[in-house]
Amino acid sequence: MNTPTKNLSRLTALVAVSLLALTGCAAAETPTEAAPAGETVTIEDAWVKATDEDMSAAFGTLTNSGTDAVTIVSAETDAAGMVELHETVENEAGEMVMREIEGGFSIPAGGSLELVPGADHIMLMGLTGALSAGDEVTVTLTFSDDSTYAFTAPVKDYSGANENYEGDDHEGMDH
Repeated sequence: MNTPTKNLSRLTALVAVSLLALTGCAAAETPTEAAPAGETVTIEDAWVKATDEDMSAAFGTLTNSGTDAVTIVSAETDAAGMVELHETVENEAGEMVMREIEGGFSIPAGGSLELVPGADHIMLMGLTGALSAGDEVTVTLTFSDDSTYAFTAPVKDYSGANENYEGDDHEGMDH
């Protein structure tokens, strides 16, 4: 004869066993490793400033779709002998100057970083040739986890953001 108490006891036992089984399944899952930064970062609206001078820069909006912040530690391109990650800051004289950013560019998880004239940008120095509007430049970014991400950007005409470079090797050069 089934009584409400026996049915409740059986139901309680069934719920307890089910919870234990589910807990065991959850414990058996292994934590997933974060994807390499080079697989979580993309760029939109990338472009490079046209010039026949020795220096130019690359711009665009970098987006990190990953669950961890990422740091770009360097960049390279066949279009330039040297590439640096730059920020633009005000010096003691109140002038806006470009300088290499210590530690690289950080992009928060699920966030973005704008590379724009007059602010953060990828500086191309010692150009291997003139960069004319319509050309394309491929840039490879390297992250702190040693992964990489390459993008190709069109070269565009642009005048403006003519800051000075702050540094021993390029003192007084205009951007």
